[in-house]
Amino acid sequence: MNKKQMISVDKALAIVLDSIKETSAEKVPFLESAGRILCQDIVSTLNIPPVDNSAMDGYAVTQESIRGASDEQPVVLPVQGEIQAGSLYSGKVLDGSFAVGIMTGAPVPPGADAVIPVEYTKEDGNNVKIFKSLNRGDNIRRKGEDIAQGQVVLKKGRTLRSADVGLLASLNITDVMVYRRPHVAIIPTGNELVEPGDEIENGQIRNSNAYTLFAEITKCNAVPHYMGIARDDFEETREKFRKAFENDIVITTGGVSMGKYDFVKDVMADLGIDIKVEKLLMKPGKPFVFGIKSDKLFFGLPGNPVSTMVSFIQFVRPAIRRLMGARELQKPVVHATLQQDITKKTERRHFVRGYLTIQDEEFFVSTTGPQGSGILTSMSDANCLIILPEGRTMCRAGEKVSIQLIYHEELE
Repeated sequence: MNKKQMISVDKALAIVLDSIKETSAEKVPFLESAGRILCQDIVSTLNIPPVDNSAMDGYAVTQESIRGASDEQPVVLPVQGEIQAGSLYSGKVLDGSFAVGIMTGAPVPPGADAVIPVEYTKEDGNNVKIFKSLNRGDNIRRKGEDIAQGQVVLKKGRTLRSADVGLLASLNITDVMVYRRPHVAIIPTGNELVEPGDEIENGQIRNSNAYTLFAEITKCNAVPHYMGIARDDFEETREKFRKAFENDIVITTGGVSMGKYDFVKDVMADLGIDIKVEKLLMKPGKPFVFGIKSDKLFFGLPGNPVSTMVSFIQFVRPAIRRLMGARELQKPVVHATLQQDITKKTERRHFVRGYLTIQDEEFFVSTTGPQGSGILTSMSDANCLIILPEGRTMCRAGEKVSIQLIYHEELE
């Protein structure tokens, strides 16, 4: 492949993902498993619920014994005992001649085939008046109707959610095998960068990229390691890179263009990093490098703040998720109605910062304003990216466009 040739976003992503092997597995306590990715199927060894149980407070009966019951002609049955949740029933088998009081979650006594809710009854001494008939099985939760013994409950590659942690508890699984969290090194480059809290001089800028990436990596449930700024010096940059490759992934920002002091590619060559992707048909984010050293991944992202974050979303985040064994790698793409005309000067794929709204159950999207790649507020104000495809220079208001969601936890 000609490394100077710009390639498409889709081809670059395919190269990245094809280069990745999953991390190793580790066992973690189930209480620490939320957000982790399973590296095994979870198979139930039991039924949930373990027995037929009542879905209501009321009375266990036979359906036949209350046939025709109504407000005008209630059925009256003697009550023999009461079953609380968590207790066992030791009385007689229901034969239709009596009812048994029952609480929600309590096991249904043998012979009963329905539970009449308490609101359709009235106590009358040792009897109960029943004012409604039922169908067989009404208000009974059947053994194994939630989870059956032998069922695959959670599949390998699933990102565990809060409800999944509850399922693990229900299944009496106190430890679970998940993929190890990748460690990710962050190195911003450039003499012009100044850390927050330090004195700044004319011509210098605050280092924001490192902290944007730190937050994004944390959201991915990987482990970020900030290595500090690499100044525009070959030896200093080389030493930081060397230490950074103790991690699974190395991310740099800046230094991947053609400037006199852009040392990233020179250091990559010196350290034997095999460059797989260089320059992309996308905006923002054209200057981009992806390479491999042994089984370690290297991403050289552009230095402009918006370019950094867009490039991370398109390439680094899917790579992290693939390393952790996830099934779903990319942020969801949906369609929305564009609320303004958008033009672009190049035929590269554009990722325009957008704001998605819902009106009358329909998606609408507009831009967040000026779209310069140095305008980080355009990203801060965005909740999606409007995707303008290759080969088009204009999308008009009222047209349906593809948008990639940035914040979408409830959809994963």
